[in-house]
Amino acid sequence: MKQILIVYHDAGGGHRNAAVALQTVIAEQPRAWQVELVQFQDVADQLDALRKLTGIQIQQQYNILLQNGWTLGSTYLLRVLQATIRLYHKPLVNYLEKVWRQKPADLLVSVIPHFNRQICESWARVNPGRPFVTIITDLADFPPRFWIEPIEEQYIVAGTEKAAEQARAMGHDEGHIFRTSGMIVRPDFYAIDNSDPRELRRQMGLRNDRTTAMILFGGHGSKVMLDIAERLDAEELPLQLLLICGRNESLAAKLRSRQWKMPVYVVGFTKDVHRLMRAADFLIGKPGPGSIAEAIIRRLPVLIECNAWTLPQERYNAEWVKEKNVGIVLKSFKDVVSGAKQMLEPERLAEFRENVAAQNNRAIFEIPEIFAKLLGETPGNTPSGVSIPAGTVMSQE
Repeated sequence: MKQILIVYHDAGGGHRNAAVALQTVIAEQPRAWQVELVQFQDVADQLDALRKLTGIQIQQQYNILLQNGWTLGSTYLLRVLQATIRLYHKPLVNYLEKVWRQKPADLLVSVIPHFNRQICESWARVNPGRPFVTIITDLADFPPRFWIEPIEEQYIVAGTEKAAEQARAMGHDEGHIFRTSGMIVRPDFYAIDNSDPRELRRQMGLRNDRTTAMILFGGHGSKVMLDIAERLDAEELPLQLLLICGRNESLAAKLRSRQWKMPVYVVGFTKDVHRLMRAADFLIGKPGPGSIAEAIIRRLPVLIECNAWTLPQERYNAEWVKEKNVGIVLKSFKDVVSGAKQMLEPERLAEFRENVAAQNNRAIFEIPEIFAKLLGETPGNTPSGVSIPAGTVMSQE
């Protein structure tokens, strides 16, 4: 039985989602693998310098910033964090070395940024020659020292050609870069859904003669959702809203307490986002790689913003949306009415839908095959019950 460790944290929901998605897919396949998830904040908590100063974990600080929209100047904060990590490099490597000795494994996988040098160096001390893989869960890296490190022991899984190019520029050879067809998305987003969108809308008290916009800002929501809803409601567009607030219960309460002119349905935390997307025509949200990927898989064009408040690692995502022509990128959600009006144009929406349908992201099914290769399980040794769904593309650059 091969042992695989996947390192994640809860700064934002995408890292945990990626780790759980991989564990779920692998468990459904007849492979002789045991996958264990390792919460990085837990194992490195005693070295969390920012927690010692503020009493709050790094991942909690990150989520508070997102929830309140306090992201202006985040590039500076990011560089401060990276400088702190470099300051604690040796003690962190030494501590992680003890962790890997307690958790013997054949393959170590990271789905987090910033700490990959420390993770890789400590792993190589304990398990020389055993592979360490970083799966970039953003559409591109934000160098230096974000996802990709200039260390030859690091394998890179890149979901876009941009990320693969960055890995080459960092000095990684072709044997250490794996190109997948997109971002990791939970397998339930791929489930065939023949439910009637009209019936879903009816159950939510929404109408079938109006275009439906889903507003989604991650698992912790964002107060900007209220501003967006108020701007759209004031314009009295032929539109209705499905708002997903996540764990932000105060936001959900505020939205439910308002008297809206347009039909509005508010949802708190749910694991059924993939099903609820069936009732929507397009998505309004932050330019996060996970939410964009989920929307594209569920065939929803996106309406996002990109400006100085956008997290630096997410700014390329807006370029990707424009390049693929799968949605609209605004300079600010203060212009959300203008963006919504474009989505309400039948020809424009149809064009976006056609381009969305042309995307074919199967990364969640491709990555176990990458693991198999790194574990020395050649295609001829792959269990007969394992197959990658039709349409999947995976290549090693």
